[in-house]
Amino acid sequence: MSLNTLTIAEARDRLRAREVTSVELTQACLTAIDGAGALNAFVHKTPEIALERAAAADARIARGDAPAMCGIPVGIKDLFCTEGVPSQAASNILKGFKPEYESTVSAQLRDAGAVMLGK
Repeated sequence: MSLNTLTIAEARDRLRAREVTSVELTQACLTAIDGAGALNAFVHKTPEIALERAAAADARIARGDAPAMCGIPVGIKDLFCTEGVPSQAASNILKGFKPEYESTVSAQLRDAGAVMLGK
């Protein structure tokens, strides 16, 4: 089974068993996103942020203090503000808007160690 087709529960279990790292899982998802570009599923990709957060998640998992979502790659809906990442909610009025704050949803995912792939 390809890493980017795992369910969240399967990915979590493999991460905890150290069968795969979050960096490997994240890289597989980023590659799949690039390969499916014609779908326009992501309006903003954040590979640098994703790989940085994946490495931090791997360290957190190794320490044993990782919540269930730690290391799991996720896409964030573009209507949720994410600090420093364009958030335009599919509206030309908001084109280029980079919030200086994080939405509650994305902050909770970030704090739980989830890995933002983009929006």
